Amino acid sequence: MPELSFSAYRRFEDDGDRLAYEDLYFRRRAHVTALAAEAVIDQDARLDALADALWSVCDEYTWALPAHEMHATHFGRGMDQCLDLFAALTAQLLAETVRVCGDRLDARVAARVRAQVDHRVLSLLADDDRPLLWEGWDHNWAAVCGGSTGLAALALWKPGPRLTRVIDRCRAAQLTYLGGFGEDGGCAEGVDYWVFGFAHFVYFAEGLREFTGEDLLSHPTARAVAGFPAAVHLGGGLFPAFSDAGERTRVPAGLAHRLPRRLDAHVPSEAIDWDLSRDWADLSRTLRWAADDPEPVAPPHDVGATCLPDLAWVVDRGPDAAFAAKGGHNAEPHNHNDLGQFVLAARGEVLLADLGAGEYRKGYFDDATRYDFLHAASRAHSVPRVDGREQSAGRAHAARVRACQLADDGLSFSVDIAGAYAVDGLKSLQRTFDWRRGAGELLLVDEVEADRSMPLDEVFVSRLRPEVRPDGIVWTGRGTQARLRLRLPDDCTMHVEVETVHTTDHDGKPDTAHLLRIRTELTERRTRLAFRFEVGGVG
Repeated sequence: MPELSFSAYRRFEDDGDRLAYEDLYFRRRAHVTALAAEAVIDQDARLDALADALWSVCDEYTWALPAHEMHATHFGRGMDQCLDLFAALTAQLLAETVRVCGDRLDARVAARVRAQVDHRVLSLLADDDRPLLWEGWDHNWAAVCGGSTGLAALALWKPGPRLTRVIDRCRAAQLTYLGGFGEDGGCAEGVDYWVFGFAHFVYFAEGLREFTGEDLLSHPTARAVAGFPAAVHLGGGLFPAFSDAGERTRVPAGLAHRLPRRLDAHVPSEAIDWDLSRDWADLSRTLRWAADDPEPVAPPHDVGATCLPDLAWVVDRGPDAAFAAKGGHNAEPHNHNDLGQFVLAARGEVLLADLGAGEYRKGYFDDATRYDFLHAASRAHSVPRVDGREQSAGRAHAARVRACQLADDGLSFSVDIAGAYAVDGLKSLQRTFDWRRGAGELLLVDEVEADRSMPLDEVFVSRLRPEVRPDGIVWTGRGTQARLRLRLPDDCTMHVEVETVHTTDHDGKPDTAHLLRIRTELTERRTRLAFRFEVGGVG
């Protein structure tokens, strides 16, 4: 049970570092979760260590993260009443632990937990009518904060006016969360944040159903949202790392087990996580719903193409190769400036990549500085740079889908992304992807209309270093036979260069990206640039 020092807490304000404090914080929560799980599994387990851990959490200066101080200061409250994602999760962890342990836990510890959960979390919804910031956010915050807070209240309180007020607001937050989805159920935050948000929505919905009989999972949007991971799976446990997502998202086994029974939705088996989570909500639901119940038989994950029209994503997965691309707009939750971005994968390895989430540091979630960070800026995506300009942020900078056609052997997807660029004289930039699964071939065509001459850089991003050859560019997978070739015309006069960027990934670990840039001068009013990618070594 590591100590939470002030020197670690102040790092975020001093130098923007979040990980120094958060590593200690999450290790503490993992410790409590493990002890609580032991108490659930072994009814004869001694609870002395658990009691000490719960008491220590009650001593903490705040249950929130330093990066989320605004959730207290906005209301003129101290940090002991900062209700962010992790304060809500802590309240659920402590409240449900007290409930499941019952009389086995020292009454003094249980009483202190109850008092602290009430003071730090539940009273803010039960006794103060001011809406919390996340109650109006139609993404994962509403689901997680509302769901965890509501479950904490159900665990600790008997029916009465205060419980009713909390549950009413938490239910409303879940409906706000669902309101952020289109009819296709697509999650603009990416698959990782789908897991975070939708898992806690389901956990609360099932808790509410047990308590009142009301079934939030009957909401017409819930079934479509439940099918999102299967719709965008690239195969082999890979997903498009669009927005602040990762390539290999893991879905808690408890959630994956519940979805087919309640919503007729199956998670790809390669993505189901049977490792015991350090998150109490995930771990406890896996123990309750999946540990002693046979896993539902998932239908085979068919080869084929998917189009999510509201989200403006397309995905095509084959037995050996996969492709995904996106339109959208540049003010999405966890937004990256990435209109027209695409990824290519083969044999379970990503060849042209989306770097996904960067390390969360001070300024990463500030609109004024977010796009100074590599991962969120368009320069780290496989999208053009026009007249030396990257894509701009904001809802007005949006792609317009021109066509989306699914075929037996692939798809064709066309978007005009000129609106992403604040460039005078740029009239249109229509990007068309023509993907053929059987051949492992992508024809990328950018058709540009401009009123004046200007340079245009085509950018292709990978964690694999490209080899520039006279006849084209080759990326070779690590430890696989996968290979990607970009063919260039024999008379190509475009300037080709590779920039290698050393950065850190979401967990603060070293990461390297290679940015291939191909520059041409647009001297005609209309210019057509065509690039043929061939995926080799896949059969």
